[in-house]
Amino acid sequence: MKGYTFVKIKITNMLKFTFLIRKTGGMKKEDFIDYHKNHHAPLFMSIPESEQYVKKYVVSHPKIIEGFPLPAYDGITDIYFASMNDFNSFFASENYKQKVHPDESNFIDLNDVVTLVSDEVVVVD
Repeated sequence: MKGYTFVKIKITNMLKFTFLIRKTGGMKKEDFIDYHKNHHAPLFMSIPESEQYVKKYVVSHPKIIEGFPLPAYDGITDIYFASMNDFNSFFASENYKQKVHPDESNFIDLNDVVTLVSDEVVVVD
């Protein structure tokens, strides 16, 4: 058809949990990003449940670009699971509850987190 481009759509069959996060009060932006990428992410991946249940784990931090609105959040964490059972098993694990979760309050304002659950369809990869 003239004027249309057809793309191959890839459905991942995974649940994507997106957490929009803000840094704790008084923490510098650079310190927040460093802590998130270089301390918390490795800690998150260090527990065996990450290898067992997590299919993909991504941390992102907004860029300030002239002409665009200032970001509403300081960071984004995307965690992919194959099922709700895997999600529940991961977050119910003793390793997560004792090692990872307590670290979150060191850099995240836990009273101001937005959570989105979605299924991801990759249109261009």
